[in-house]
Amino acid sequence: MITNSVDAILNRALAGEDISPEEGVILLQQTEPTAVAAIQETADQLRHHQAGDRVTYVINRNINFTNICTQHCSFCAFRRDGGTEGAYWLDWGQILEKTEDAVQRGATEICMQGGLNPEATINGAALPYYLELVKTIKQAFPQLHLHAFSPQEVQFIAEQDGLSYAEVIAELQKAGVGSMPGTAAEVLDDEVRRILCPEKTNTTTWLDIVGTAHRLGMPTTSTMLSGHIETNQQQMGHLAKLRSLQQRTRAQGYQGHITEFILLPFVGQDAPKPLRQRVGRDQPILQDALLLTAVTRIFLGNWISNHQPSWVKLGLAGAKEALRWGCNDIGGTLMEEHITTMAGAQGGTCMEVETLQKAIHSLGRSYQQRDTLYRPILQQVSDTVGAHVCH
Repeated sequence: MITNSVDAILNRALAGEDISPEEGVILLQQTEPTAVAAIQETADQLRHHQAGDRVTYVINRNINFTNICTQHCSFCAFRRDGGTEGAYWLDWGQILEKTEDAVQRGATEICMQGGLNPEATINGAALPYYLELVKTIKQAFPQLHLHAFSPQEVQFIAEQDGLSYAEVIAELQKAGVGSMPGTAAEVLDDEVRRILCPEKTNTTTWLDIVGTAHRLGMPTTSTMLSGHIETNQQQMGHLAKLRSLQQRTRAQGYQGHITEFILLPFVGQDAPKPLRQRVGRDQPILQDALLLTAVTRIFLGNWISNHQPSWVKLGLAGAKEALRWGCNDIGGTLMEEHITTMAGAQGGTCMEVETLQKAIHSLGRSYQQRDTLYRPILQQVSDTVGAHVCH
């Protein structure tokens, strides 16, 4: 049975109004099957109106250039101390080899992030190293879009070199970075962050760096790490901060803005033991992730129209199901993925284009290759069309 309050919230959303964080909490607390089905149907209708029926995807490659990191986040199984078993730091030749391989397999985007490696410097400064990393790729492959360096990495560079966030972002942009991943957000609530990632940037700083990127004309994405220790109220607080940021960005007329929202359900199988024990499970609960996906569409969709699930975290079947709960994009091929996989995710590290297309088609939806900024890419007959992106 659907309560009057749930029905009223959903009707207002379908009429194009923004719902409040408190109303979002009410939706997230629903367990009765009829109410959950109504939330799912509302999210699907809004997705249709806000983003259309065509499901998009991008051919991209992840390059995690180092896992050496000074921080010790309680959910991270990726980071290593320098000189320890499993620690790595790619050199320029390895990065170019991975990039060339990606281009040969049709990639239009390189997504590049890494640990906060204090040795990643040139003449004792961090920014020159990051600029050289960008230039190494862009000089060899100028056509590629570089989606690179999280707000956490921007803060790290700024603090290492005594620079402002704007100075760091502007130099990265000048070197060839096209957009900023909205990662390191986890949950934008400092009570949660004190437990989850106490050494990481705080909520205000994350929002400041992303807002600065927008002011300088750099697009960003947005994310939320969900399903660990956070409450429904904290989830909605996170989404409210993203919505307010996007509203301010639009009001100021900045060229940069949030292009998409990606929900990242927590995978704890190989996360550090204290958090794994506290959460009490290894893999995401699909139904929880789907309900949050739907509420996110209802809450954010008027301002951020592109919503994407994580097939790495949910598996392809879960990501495909999320396309019925408000998502309009199925993400990228990735080609290699280390951070979530090392935490014990079972979705894999690479996805064939044909596999993504078949998953979309099985829902009766059409598909469209896109670039990083959601511009459609026309399918052209070439040596890369139909090539395998996974080895």
